[in-house]
Amino acid sequence: MYINGQWIESDKTFGVINPATGEEIGRVVDGNQSDAAAAIDAAHAAQKSWQATTAYERSAILYKAWQLMMAQHEALAELMTREQGKPLKASRNEVKYAADFLLWFAEEAKRIYGETIPSGRSDQRFIVQYQAVGVVAAVTPWNYPISMLTRKIGPALAAGCTVVLKPAESTPLCAIAVIKILEEAGVPAGVVNLVTALDPKPIGTEFCTNPKVRKLTFTGSTAVGKKLATDAAPYLKRVSMELGGHAPFIVYEDADPVHAAKGATLVKFLNTGQACISPNRIYVHKNIMGPFIETITARVNKMKAGNGMDAGIAIGPLVNDAAVAKAQNQVQDAVSKGAVVHTGGQRLVADGLDQGFFYAPTVLSGVTNDMLIYSEETFGPVAAIIPFDDDDDIIAMANDTHYGLAAYIYTQNLKKAMRTFEGLEFGIIGINDINPTSAAAPFGGMKSSGLGREGAREGLMEYLETKLGGFSI
Repeated sequence: MYINGQWIESDKTFGVINPATGEEIGRVVDGNQSDAAAAIDAAHAAQKSWQATTAYERSAILYKAWQLMMAQHEALAELMTREQGKPLKASRNEVKYAADFLLWFAEEAKRIYGETIPSGRSDQRFIVQYQAVGVVAAVTPWNYPISMLTRKIGPALAAGCTVVLKPAESTPLCAIAVIKILEEAGVPAGVVNLVTALDPKPIGTEFCTNPKVRKLTFTGSTAVGKKLATDAAPYLKRVSMELGGHAPFIVYEDADPVHAAKGATLVKFLNTGQACISPNRIYVHKNIMGPFIETITARVNKMKAGNGMDAGIAIGPLVNDAAVAKAQNQVQDAVSKGAVVHTGGQRLVADGLDQGFFYAPTVLSGVTNDMLIYSEETFGPVAAIIPFDDDDDIIAMANDTHYGLAAYIYTQNLKKAMRTFEGLEFGIIGINDINPTSAAAPFGGMKSSGLGREGAREGLMEYLETKLGGFSI
């Protein structure tokens, strides 16, 4: 752990497992609630001096961290693949994406502008300033173990906030590597703190109930997010949540089915389906269903599963046995109710894959709304294809979920694209685009998919309070 500028050792540790091989690749300190309290104390003590630094000073540190992360690009990518399992090419992409947040918020730190507001009184002037919220408690997920850290820490530091981080128990080594970069970049003692723990509950309790924490930011499941928000509510903490998704992928009749199927394959099997923006419900107009299924099946059949460190791997392991069991259960339920498996549909155990948590990339068609996969987030490599024939109904079908994170539209009709974009109840929508994300763009969901936004100008404002001065002259 890293508390008040010191690396903390302990005899109480837990192992970190490579999900591709089942081997232990490291051990980290198993922290507890008192460790979280100590880290919060350190952040609270450092808050005043850090907030007093100039925007240019904070910017310079974030810029240095960006340089260091890019210099360590390959080592970080290899660590991520060993710890999280994604193919090395995907890990390299994520490190670049993570570094982008450091660079973006290094620039935005210098653009926290105030404003003046005209008054109806001649002897009065209004001035608005934006100031740091204070101590931030951050909880990050395992599926993107570096970029989800910088997407929170970057704007927090830019705004003048101090941070206590609790990373996912599956991927603490990536978090340690990021904190070392920030330390080397010159972040002062106490400004960023790291608490690792096998059991996240006591840490979450401290984050929610400690009055020194003024903001909680969380990325993870909707169930856990609701619990944290509930626990933080009596203290009126600022809360931002990036939660689960159940993304629709709509392919209209006028779309090129081959082009749409290529896009669906790329985003559905991104990170082995373990992405909150991964499409769960692929709605395809019945008149182009044939070429769409043919294309996606052919492309999925070419995907090789295995250890992400090996060349040519497109599908890595799932996070654990429970994730494999969930995918298997959804597929079996769908098949029992009439769905057709075009490829995949089973756990992979040959060629040494039985040592890890592998599930075959799978394509299902004939999916209906009485199947589990239609309403449950899969978080695995299963593409569920649903036919439709009425453009007037498809928006309502897509919106028929309590989630509202990401959605995708394929059409060559501008009017249809705009109508669907405006009608969908989702925070991020790709129109003929499977990657509608960037450090410069706001990321977040509606309904049960979250509160607030990350990235962009909106992501910085999540860490700022608005202060009004009324001057009588």
